[in-house]
Parts: sequence; C-alpha cells; structure tokens
Amino acid sequence: MLQDARTGSIPKEESTLVLKEFMQSSAITQLAKYEPMTKPEKEFTYLASGPGAYWVGEGERIQTGKATWLTAKMVTKKLGIILPASKEFLRYSVSDFFNAMKPAIKESFAIKFDQAALFGTNSPFGTGTSVWEKIQASGNTIALNSIGNLYDELNGVMALVEDHDKDVNGFTTTRRFRQKLRGAKDANGLPIFNDANAGVTSQALGLPIGYVDSKSWDYPKAHLLAADWDYARYGILQDIEYKISEDATLTTIEDAEGNPINLFERDMFALRATMQVGFMTLSEDAFAAVTPEVVAP
Repeated sequence: MLQDARTGSIPKEESTLVLKEFMQSSAITQLAKYEPMTKPEKEFTYLASGPGAYWVGEGERIQTGKATWLTAKMVTKKLGIILPASKEFLRYSVSDFFNAMKPAIKESFAIKFDQAALFGTNSPFGTGTSVWEKIQASGNTIALNSIGNLYDELNGVMALVEDHDKDVNGFTTTRRFRQKLRGAKDANGLPIFNDANAGVTSQALGLPIGYVDSKSWDYPKAHLLAADWDYARYGILQDIEYKISEDATLTTIEDAEGNPINLFERDMFALRATMQVGFMTLSEDAFAAVTPEVVAP
C-alpha cells in the first residue's frame, strides 16, 4: 500500500508507462535524437562535416580526406513536481495510485521540458541552448504570409536549413496552428497536410509533425519550427523517484485566502516526483521558424 511505501522509485511497470507517456507527450522526445545517459554528465563526439573525396590520376597518391569531429557535453538536470492529494489515496496500492496520477505527472514533465528545450523558458541547460535561441542566432525565420501561402513559407524554412547542407526531418507546432496547415495547398491546389489517423503521425510536405501542448509554446515568437532534429539531443538519466509527506507546508501554492497549504492542518498528503533529463543543440543553422505575420502599422 502507498502508506507503507512512502519513498522510493515508482514500480517498474508503472514507471515505464509514465515515462512512455511523457515521451509521447513531449515534442522534443518525439523529434530529437536520444542520447543514452549513465551519469549526470556525458561527453560524446559527433560528425560536424564529412571527409571529401578527390580525383586521382593514374599512379598518383590518393589524398587523405579530413572529417571534422566535435565534442559535446550533455548535462542532466532534475525535473520535479509536487502533487497534493487527499488522504484516501494513501489506501491505494502503489500501482493504482500511480495509474491515477500518471496523466498529471507526464503532462507536467512534458510541458516543462519542452518549454526549456524549445524556447529556453526557465531553462536549466544554459543560455543559447534552446531551439529558438539557435534560430535567433542564425536568423533562420520567415514570417507568415510574407512570401505567398503557407506552402511557400514551409518550403522557405526548409530551404534555410538546406542552405547549410542539412535536411529538415520534422516540424513542431501547436494544435492551434493545425487549422492553417489543413487549409494550405500547393501550386496545383492539392493539400500539403495529412492529419493523424490509424496511428500514423500527422505530416506536412511528407514530414512528421510533433504537436506541443499550448502551455509549452511561445506563440508570439513562432508558429512552427522546422529542423534537422539530429542536431538536437536529449537524455534521460534516472527512473522517476517519489517521496510522500503528510506534514509539509507547500509555499508554492495558496488557498483561496492567499495562505500556503499546510498538509497536516488539511489532513492531506503530497507526492514529490523527480526525474533527471538533459538537452542540448549542436548547431545553430539546423533550425528555422515560421514566425507570426507582420502587421503593417
């Protein structure tokens, strides 16, 4: 029972389900490349530019191609949530309790992770590491309705990435923007958007679209992001751990009168769940954005 197991890791089956739903809810975990983590810091090398070949005359020496390998270091940070609940949940089995809490945990973790990785909102990963900050540095933006219809703009942001010899392999946006995607047509009047059905991911111009919770998205900055997502990496270090308290005072939440919530006074308890995740971007020219329409003064 939960009241007899107040500290520890979520049971493996439930932890796997929560982690799976977190990864299905986060746009970053859907699109970016996974980097296995066994410790809080990990250094790895990646191919920044490949070797070139050379024309060789008969009997001449073949020149040695030079590949550029760079080293990157990913650091994981702790992500946590505190969920207050009534005492009746203490009489649940651990498995039943985490099945009930699973939606709140996965949504909270996914929103916070995407906010930091996509737009740098309250990011613990350092200045300049988010996708949007890389786009600002490169200037890879096209305003909505600036060069034609949405088909032209999507084609344009893909070209901005392709100009640097990288391939866009996915888009990310919010469901708020899906209406514009549904209405977009190419030069022949054919729709460029295929909505999700039968387990198939939504696509535009043949590329997958990862949807982000609207709470994770900064709509005044960008309506859609396009990227070669191999240049964005994420890692997950630990399973989700939890601890339960019945006598804490929660200073980050207030009652109707503006007072902190005291669990002992209200006969409640709170669950604290934590996990460790990492994120980094490897190139500033691998990302581009469709930004809001510029309104003439």
